[in-house]
Amino acid sequence: MKAEQKRRQELIAATIREIGAEGTLNVTVSQIAKRAGVSPGLAFHYFGDKEQLFLATMRSILRTYGVLIRANLVGKTEPVERLTAILETNFSPSQFEDGAVAAWLNFYVLAQTSPEAQRLLALYHRRFHSNLVYSLRPLAGDAAHGIAERLGGLVDGLSLRFALNRSHVDPGPAVAQVLKALEVELSALDG
Repeated sequence: MKAEQKRRQELIAATIREIGAEGTLNVTVSQIAKRAGVSPGLAFHYFGDKEQLFLATMRSILRTYGVLIRANLVGKTEPVERLTAILETNFSPSQFEDGAVAAWLNFYVLAQTSPEAQRLLALYHRRFHSNLVYSLRPLAGDAAHGIAERLGGLVDGLSLRFALNRSHVDPGPAVAQVLKALEVELSALDG
């Protein structure tokens, strides 16, 4: 890895840790740079400003999430297997550890005012929805899109609850709750 790439990665990791420690985007580039062991000038040189640094951090988190999703879906051919893998990835420790959960919360807030954050968040939601629909279609047919919307909202809500109570993050019950909601949705189609 080149020195510049290494420094960028260190600054991104420091951003996650600093936001996690503070719980907010109200951190300075100086705080992040200090945590990374570099000068604030170097951080500005690589990223331009704090928003660009945070967006680069979210791109990194989203890339990691994408890698995890793809890895967890390998060999999963049955719809419920695929849905379970998707849910387990959304509630995996990497989504909650080391400040990632605070970064996600702040990402949603930033998306209210930043067009680039809005674009990234919309891309994430489209991919998540698409993964759900692909797995739901054999089970629910034309109802897959609506069910995916509701399951996505449930995942967001449960993630928010975890974010607000970081001392107790247990993905098992969350995955089970979403799968139970899916069971209810599918039984309603039969009835």
